[in-house]
Amino acid sequence: MPVEPVLCGGQAPPLRAYDADIVIISHFRPDETVAAIRSAQAQAGGDFWVIVLDQGSDPAMRAQILAAVAELERVAFYTIEVNLGVPGGRNLACGLGRGRVLVALDNDAVFADHHVVAKAVTRLGEVPELGVIGFRILARDGVTLDATSWGYPRGLRARAAERFDATTFVGCGYAMVRRCFATLGGFDATLFFTWEEYEFSRRAIEAGWLIAYHGDLSVHHAVAAQARVAWRGERWGYYVRNRLVIAHDWHGWWGMLPFLLLYGGRGVRMGQAAATLQAVRAAWQMARARPVRRAGPASRRYIWAHETRARLVRLK
Repeated sequence: MPVEPVLCGGQAPPLRAYDADIVIISHFRPDETVAAIRSAQAQAGGDFWVIVLDQGSDPAMRAQILAAVAELERVAFYTIEVNLGVPGGRNLACGLGRGRVLVALDNDAVFADHHVVAKAVTRLGEVPELGVIGFRILARDGVTLDATSWGYPRGLRARAAERFDATTFVGCGYAMVRRCFATLGGFDATLFFTWEEYEFSRRAIEAGWLIAYHGDLSVHHAVAAQARVAWRGERWGYYVRNRLVIAHDWHGWWGMLPFLLLYGGRGVRMGQAAATLQAVRAAWQMARARPVRRAGPASRRYIWAHETRARLVRLK
């Protein structure tokens, strides 16, 4: 059944093209969400609109966000009564605007300065095949790298302040060309939580898009405890299930085997054997309904150069 967002506060984005939509999806965390909205609205150097989509927070929390939005220009606050998950929520929110670039900001993060979005928009326009720029995710102090949000090979952490080509990006903060998003049909909403950026990136790379990490563009991540799913139970289950499904998507049933062994052993060590087994079963059911894709030579070379080789070097 389609979910229809309701505009509860602010102003709807204009029916014309403009530089960028800054998209924030919220589910509880009202204090952090208000801080994220203010940070996004303060971005300078372009024609930007802020789109906020709340997914099922309670009325008191929505009222707090509404009060903040009332005094801000170029902010649209939409609500729905269900939680579609991260990829589903972002898909819906991105469809509410017409920005040529889509910039995502977690609702417990803020931009490091007022020109992050403007710089990202300029850089995406300079390289036609560049589809996504991932930002550096710093901890609340604005100095320390947020290790929980490092989505790249560990061996590249020493280059966290630099730029490099990548095979994924981190959802806490990134900029994406809308055309890239639209031609690929957005994120895979069935994943609900975790790995959606990697799944999208694999399809983008196969379609000829480039993914980059720009460490000089950053956000500060509060890592809010409220409404955050712990790295056990449900969150661990999504993590295992989705990675297995993506392995199947590109390598078939045999491609799932290394991750079965990896996460099976890790799950036992973490005391999450039952959650791991449940995730494996769920992945099996999901994979049965998904076709197997075959990566072409160009994308295989790209992934080898910018992911696999870096991980192998770390193992030496």
